[in-house]
Amino acid sequence: MSKSALHVPKQGWLLYDDSCGFCIGAMGFGKPLLLKLGYDFAPLQSDWVRDHFKMSKSELLNDVRLLLPDGTNLAGAYVYRHIMKGIWWAYPVYLLSCMPGFRQLFDLSYRVIASNRQLVSRACTLSATKKL
Repeated sequence: MSKSALHVPKQGWLLYDDSCGFCIGAMGFGKPLLLKLGYDFAPLQSDWVRDHFKMSKSELLNDVRLLLPDGTNLAGAYVYRHIMKGIWWAYPVYLLSCMPGFRQLFDLSYRVIASNRQLVSRACTLSATKKL
């Protein structure tokens, strides 16, 4: 299915690694709220996503991504900041994650978790077979 054949969600597409149990669990946890806010979900492995980003598979799967309706692409910790900014109860965490010192800590925490998500999936027996 091409991107043009897809509907355009109000807030954008949250793009996740469909082969990672940790990612599927995290997306599944937030899915009800994020759908209400106007986000939709798609695996990074989707044909239209690979065609849009024109990146190597390893580079594409390196981070969670958010493709906004205007075509802007956010990756990694920026995705979480963008989403937290629009949720009233998460807004204080967003503000904290933008402050000097805390910004670096937030980014480092994201990178450590993202780099080890497959290990966490195996250790916690989080299956990638349960799809969103």
